Amino acid sequence: MTSALSAGPDVERVVTGYLDHLTVERGLAANTIASYRRDLRRYTEYLAAAGVRGLREVAESDVAGFLAALRRGDDGHPPLSATSAARAVVAVRGLHRFALLDGLVGNDVAHEVRPPTPARRLPKAIPVESVVALIEAAGSLEGPRGLRDRALLELLYGTGARISEAVGLAVDDLDRGQSTVRLAGKGGKERVVPVGSYALRAIEGYLVRARPALAAKGTGGVRGGALFLNARGGPLSRQSAWSILRTAAERAGLSGEISPHTLRHCFATHLIDGGADVRVVQELLGHASVTTTQVYTLVTVDRLREVYATSHPRALT
Repeated sequence: MTSALSAGPDVERVVTGYLDHLTVERGLAANTIASYRRDLRRYTEYLAAAGVRGLREVAESDVAGFLAALRRGDDGHPPLSATSAARAVVAVRGLHRFALLDGLVGNDVAHEVRPPTPARRLPKAIPVESVVALIEAAGSLEGPRGLRDRALLELLYGTGARISEAVGLAVDDLDRGQSTVRLAGKGGKERVVPVGSYALRAIEGYLVRARPALAAKGTGGVRGGALFLNARGGPLSRQSAWSILRTAAERAGLSGEISPHTLRHCFATHLIDGGADVRVVQELLGHASVTTTQVYTLVTVDRLREVYATSHPRALT
């Protein structure tokens, strides 16, 4: 029979000390502490049900078993997603690491138990006809704002630019003679991307018939400066650009399908659907690694599978 001394400190007492450490010394947010407390309470209950009460009694198999129980669920708890289970395992790993550094145990039994990897979320792209409806809705406003909003969305879809990249553009970044735009991506890395005819026409209309009126309300003047201006003549912010996209989506009946990256995802997915090489798309998006871009090939494989399942006479049983 294991003595209380050899079993080590009581698990619940160490949990309390760990939570105090996170609150006082680490200064974690109240919501984070509450999540850790829930996860560690469930861990303590799991160990108690297994007859484990002292921290030195815990084995790696107990930590791994707890992870399996989280994913499996029981009468009192539904199965947890990989993301939620990973959060709980991080809390448990932190507890055992804390106990080791505090000299309460001689080894960290949770060190080799890795949190589950959440399923990779595929980018959400909408069909071409929905993109057209979105852009048409943005351009339906009367006056300079409609011309600006249409030009912004045409540029986002026509170049795959991030919203932050688009609002950071200066007029001089657009080379209308070469039909290209210079985008400043993450880490200040620049890339030159072709601009399609639809986007060029929309931008021309905005520059000639809308931007001068917007610029006149500010102090920056018409020549030079930010490409996209707000109603006060200043540079359009990322938040305002996202609001433009969201409002256009509501008008087009697409509000539940749109995020700030939607047109960038559509740009990449529709290119690959059309036969573009993934490495070309990588360069256009400004991804440092082709691995990041390859997620779009998964999207198109799903699309191919859907088409096959609905079109081939022997696809369904």
